[in-house]
This record gives sequence, C-alpha cells and structure tokens, in this order.
Amino acid sequence: MKRILWGIAKPLLMLYVIGGILLFVLQRDLLYKPSAKTEHEYKEEIIKSEGEELRLIVLNEGKEKALMYFGGNSEAVLTLAKKRAEAFANYTVYLVNYRGFGGSTGKATQTALYADALVQYDAVKAKHKEVHLMGRSLGSGVSTYVASKRDVSKIALITPYDSVVNVAQAKYPMYPIDLILKDKFDSVQNLSTVKTTKVLIVMAEGDEIIPNEHSYALADSIAKENVQVEIIKGQSHNSISHAEGYFDVLNGFFGS
Repeated sequence: MKRILWGIAKPLLMLYVIGGILLFVLQRDLLYKPSAKTEHEYKEEIIKSEGEELRLIVLNEGKEKALMYFGGNSEAVLTLAKKRAEAFANYTVYLVNYRGFGGSTGKATQTALYADALVQYDAVKAKHKEVHLMGRSLGSGVSTYVASKRDVSKIALITPYDSVVNVAQAKYPMYPIDLILKDKFDSVQNLSTVKTTKVLIVMAEGDEIIPNEHSYALADSIAKENVQVEIIKGQSHNSISHAEGYFDVLNGFFGS
C-alpha cells in the first residue's frame, strides 16, 4: 500500500517542486513585461538614476502644479497621453517609463523602481510648487512608496493592491509566496507611516487581475478621513482607463 501511495505522490510532488522552481526563476518575467519605445510628438526628459537613463514623457509643460503617473506592469504610458493632457490641462503631467520600459535603460525590480521614483519625484518637485501622484496596478505600489518617503498631499491609486504577495498568494495558494517572491510591493506597509496624504482608490467592478478584495484591504488600512473609494461599474482591469467618467473621478479628486 505504501508503495502504491508513494507511486501516486511522487510525480505530484515532483510537479509541485518544479512549479515552485519555475515560479521563483521566472517571477520577474511574470511581473514585469516592458513596453517598447514608440515614436511620439511629446517632449521627453531623461533623468539619470544609478547609472540608468529614465525617460519621462512630459505633457502640458510649464504649469505650476504637476501630476506624476506610474503605470502598470506591461503598460505603455504613452497610451491615452492626449486624453491625459486634456483631462489635466492645469497640470504638467509626467508619464514615467520604468527601467526597460519605453526606451528607459536597465531592468525593473522593486528596489530599482523605488529608487528611481524618488529621483524622478525630486527632479519634478524642483520645478513645481506641488506634485500629486497617480499609480495604476503595479504603479500603485510605486506611488505609495514615494508617498511614504516624500511630502505628498494627494495620491490616486487605480486598481491597487494591498501587496503583490497577497495577490500572488491568492493565485497560487499551494506555494509559500512570501518566501518565493523577491518584489513584494507592500502598499499597506508603505502607507502605514503616511498620516495626512489624501488617497483616492479607483476600482474596476470586474477586475480579474487584482480582485476588489485587495483594493478594499488597502482602503481599510487607511484612516477613513483620508481615503475615498470609487468603483467604475462594468469595467475590467484593463478597460477602466477607457471608461466613461474615469477622468471625471480623477479630476474631482485632484481639482484644478
């Protein structure tokens, strides 16, 4: 009987171990899917960080206030640039290309993205009276980190998570994700030290990538007087930015 049970368990155990090894080895290929550089009509600024050249796309140059946008893990931030320029006409908008994205050099990791974001924020803040942040999906974690290290008054988080660990653990419940994952992007931890920043959380009702429970968990970790939650009905993770009323919600939060 023991031999029979072992004969059944052995291949299953091997599959489990192989799956865990693949998750560990390929985790950053799964987490970061860099967008290619695309020619466009907008101004670009190149900011150097740790020897890498990072490209910022600049919209509405010369405004007193600024918005910095940190996109998703495979997002070409150039998408919807015209719409963003129109929607935030009273702001200079900076679209951040992470390492390896949109012509920026280097490879993305949590450590790199966090370090770069502070360098980029400081460069932008030097030119503007006030800088607000927007982060979508992966970029929500980058934004919360900046807010934990700099004096940011407003931050909008679109389809955000409590942590990448928790999202991945729900997808792969059979593995100890906290031990496997190198880049944890813990937004709850990031915002735990932030006491006065106003936070807007925008969720897609049908988000299949980051289920709403993770966005609610993040919202619940923030003082009620500092957080506003909005749900865009009938939208998925990748369609939310194209939804009617999406930019109205953001404008209502940031104001003019």
